[in-house]
Amino acid sequence: MKKIGFLSFGHWSPSSQSATRSASDVLLQSIDLAVAAEELGADGAYFRVHHFAQQLASPFPLLAAAGARTTRIEIGTGVIDMRYENPFYMTEDAGAADLISGGRLQLGISRGSPEQVVEGWRHFGYAPGEGESDADMGRRHAEVLLELLKGEGFAQPSPNPMFPNPPGLLRIEPHAPGLRRRIWWGSSSNATAVWAAQNGMNLQSSTLKADESGEPLHVQQAKQIRLYRQAWKEAGHDWEPRVSVSRSIFALMNDRDRAYFGRGDSSDQIGMIDNMRAVFGRSYAAEPEQLITLLRDDQGIAEADTLLLTVPNQLGFDYNAHVLESILMHVAPALGWR
Repeated sequence: MKKIGFLSFGHWSPSSQSATRSASDVLLQSIDLAVAAEELGADGAYFRVHHFAQQLASPFPLLAAAGARTTRIEIGTGVIDMRYENPFYMTEDAGAADLISGGRLQLGISRGSPEQVVEGWRHFGYAPGEGESDADMGRRHAEVLLELLKGEGFAQPSPNPMFPNPPGLLRIEPHAPGLRRRIWWGSSSNATAVWAAQNGMNLQSSTLKADESGEPLHVQQAKQIRLYRQAWKEAGHDWEPRVSVSRSIFALMNDRDRAYFGRGDSSDQIGMIDNMRAVFGRSYAAEPEQLITLLRDDQGIAEADTLLLTVPNQLGFDYNAHVLESILMHVAPALGWR
C-alpha cells in the first residue's frame, strides 16, 4: 500500500484558456478538489506556496478551510518557503489549522525555490544574519519552528496579566499535539536530505533534484532516500519517518487526455536552477496498461511510501478530479498501491 495524494501549484491566469482565472477560482477549486479526492479514496491534498506570483501563496486559510470540509484526507503543503516565515506566528497558524482538521496537517517546508522578485523575503521583513546566506536563514527559521512545535513553555508570564495564566513559562497557543512529527523537509540534494533526517523531519523529494551523479532522476532520488533513511537510523529517532516523491502522471483514458498529454514519450531534462545543475524528472502519460509497466521501473516511487501527483490545476476542477480518479482506479491497484 502506498499513500497517494495530489499536489497543486495553484496557478491562475485571466487567459480564456484557463479554468482558473482568479485567485478566488483557485482557492475555491482547491477546496473542492480536496473534498473530491477524499471521496475518490485518495490520501492527501497538498498545495505549493509561491510569493509574488499568480499562484497559491497563503497556505493556512486554505488548509483550514479544506480541513473543515473533509474528515479523513491529509491536508498539507509542498512546500512553504521558510525564508519568508516568522516561526512564532507560523506556529500559531499551523496549530489552528491542525486542530480544525483534527490532526491531519502534514506541513512541508523548505529553504525555498527561485523567486519572482529579487530577494523577496526582504519585503517580508527578513534578512540573513552576518555570514549567513538566505538558505541558511530559511533553515534557521525551520529549526526555530521545530523547537516551538514541541509545545514547551519559554515566555515569562506577565505579573499583571489580563487573564489568569497557568503556572510556569508560557508556550505559543494553540498547541497541536503531534504536529512536530508531521513536518516534512523539501530536499533537492543528498546533503539536505541527511540534514532533514538529523533534525527529525519527514522527507519530500520533488520532480527535480540536484544532479549529483548524472543518472536519471528516479535513480538519484532512490539513492537520496536511502541516504536519508540511514541518517535517520544513525540519529536515533524513536519513530518511523515518511518519504514522499512527486510525479506528473496521466492515464490516457479518452480523446481529451490524449489531446492534452498524448504527445509521446518524455525524458528527464538537465537544466540550471538557482546556479545548481539539476535533473528534472520526466512526465508519465500513457494508456493504463503501459503506464503500469513504466511506473514499475521508477526506483524513486518504489522507495517512497507516499506519492504526490502534480495536477494541472488550470484545466479546472472537473478535469483534475478525472485525472485523480483515473490513477486511483485504473493504475494504482495493479501496482499494489491500493
